[in-house]
Amino acid sequence: MVCAGLARERGFSVVALTVDYNQRHRVELEAARRIASELANRHIVVPLDLRAFGGSALTGDIEVPKKGVGEGIPVTYVPARNTIFLSFALGLAEAAGARDLFIGVNAVDYSGYPDCRPEFVAQFERLANLATKAGVEGDCFTIHAPLQQMTKADIAREAQRLGLDAALSHSCYDPGADGRHCGRCDACRLRAKGFAEAGIADPTVYA
Repeated sequence: MVCAGLARERGFSVVALTVDYNQRHRVELEAARRIASELANRHIVVPLDLRAFGGSALTGDIEVPKKGVGEGIPVTYVPARNTIFLSFALGLAEAAGARDLFIGVNAVDYSGYPDCRPEFVAQFERLANLATKAGVEGDCFTIHAPLQQMTKADIAREAQRLGLDAALSHSCYDPGADGRHCGRCDACRLRAKGFAEAGIADPTVYA
């Protein structure tokens, strides 16, 4: 949401891409629709069933950890997820004539996923310009990751500065049947910590 808000602030017309990868936290798909209706000129939802691959607590029958952010890469890591997402976004961008891709990855207050690091974003940008007709012809792509070096508190402050309703967004990896955030998974803990450190009231409804 904040990533799209920043893109729009910079003068871009936003085309929002959501990948419905049959994730556990499917309530985020509705959140994406709400956010896109506020910030995007166009919203595309692409189905891709990553449960067929498994390998993650978000796409398989593996319990989502609830004991706090630990060391190492957690089981909520989805194999190559951001590579997959950016590949779809790259195809969409080339087809649409866009050359700027925005992704909301964060490498400060996060769970340690390798595909959130600056090195990954830089290498994907290089790939994008090697693997496409546009790139080969010199019409190059730029990958923007404006949240990458922000803390979650910084991101909460940016949402407020941009006039965005943070209640529209969703972070939880294991929401209840009613869609409420569990309050205990890594994503919930990092979200709550961000609002607290920013001194901003947390609009999230936790179970």
